Amino acid sequence: MLPSLTNNRITQLFKIQYPIIQAGMIWASGWRLASAVSNAGGLGILGAGSMYPSVLREQIQKTKAATTKSFAVNLPLIYPNIQEHLQIIIEEKVPIVFTSAGNPKTYTSLLKEAGIIVVHVVSSSLFAQKAEAAGCDAVVAEGFEAGGHNGREETTTMVLIPAVKAAIKIPLIAAGGIATGRQMLAAMILGADAVQIGSRFVCSEEASSHAAFKEAILASKEGDTQLSLKKLVPVRLLKNPFAQAVQQAEKNGASVEELATILGKSRAKKGMFEGDLQEGELEIGQVAALIHEIKPAAAIVAEIWNDFTAACSNPF
Repeated sequence: MLPSLTNNRITQLFKIQYPIIQAGMIWASGWRLASAVSNAGGLGILGAGSMYPSVLREQIQKTKAATTKSFAVNLPLIYPNIQEHLQIIIEEKVPIVFTSAGNPKTYTSLLKEAGIIVVHVVSSSLFAQKAEAAGCDAVVAEGFEAGGHNGREETTTMVLIPAVKAAIKIPLIAAGGIATGRQMLAAMILGADAVQIGSRFVCSEEASSHAAFKEAILASKEGDTQLSLKKLVPVRLLKNPFAQAVQQAEKNGASVEELATILGKSRAKKGMFEGDLQEGELEIGQVAALIHEIKPAAAIVAEIWNDFTAACSNPF
C-alpha cells in the first residue's frame, strides 16, 4: 500500500504543504534557503551550528520577513553558545526547533514550555525512544549515508527507518541518502511520515555554501565520500587532500588529540563557505553522486514532489 498524505502527521504538526524538510546544515542554511523552501511548501531550517548569537537573531528576523510560513532552527546541543541561542530562539518565537548532537532531555521541556515544537535527530531506535521519553514531538532518523555529523553505528537508512518506526509512536522523519521523489516514497513505505533532505539543497541557488563546493558536489561520483573522524566526531566528507590526511592518520592509529589537532578550527567554514577544496572540510552525503544541477530551492521542492507523486502512481 502506498503512503496516504490525507492525514499526514508531519504536515499537520508543522502546518506545511509537503512532507519535505530542508536540513539545517552549517554554512549552507541561511535565511534565503530556509525562506525559499518554506515558501515552496516545505519546511525550511536555519543551521544555527555555524552562527554566532547575533547572526542567528538576524537570520531569524530575515526569515520571518521573507516568509509567513512555518520555519525551524536546527540547534546542535554541543554548540558553545547554546544558552544564548536558546534565549534568542524563545525571544524571537521560533515555531519549531530541531535539536541534534546531544541529550534531548536537557532542553526539550524548556523549549516546549515556550510553545515550541521540538524534533530531535537520532541515529538509532534506542536514541529515538529516549527522544520520545524526553517529550519530543517527532524524531529525525538519520542513516549512515547522510552528510555532516553522523551516527557511530553506521546503520543505513533502509535498516534504520523500519527499526525506529517499530520503536516509537511519535512522527518519524527519514534522513540520509534522500534527494529524489522516488527515494522519498521508499522512505515513507518503510514507515516515515516525511523526509529531511540536506545534500540536494546544498546545490540550490539560495544555499550559502560556496560555488566551488557546489561544483565539486556536481562533479562527484559514487564512492567519493567517506565517514571520517569516528574517534572524534563522525562526519561524512567529500574526498579531498584534507580528508585523505585524516584517513591516513586514522590508519596510523592517531589519538583523539592528534585528530583534533589535524582538524583544527574553522575547517568546515574554510571548505564549505570559503571554497577551499584542498584544505577545507567538505561535509556532504553519499547522495551527492545523484546531484547534477544547481537549481532554485523552489524548483527542487517541486521536482521532488512531482517525482514522488509520479512514483506513487507508478512505483514499479
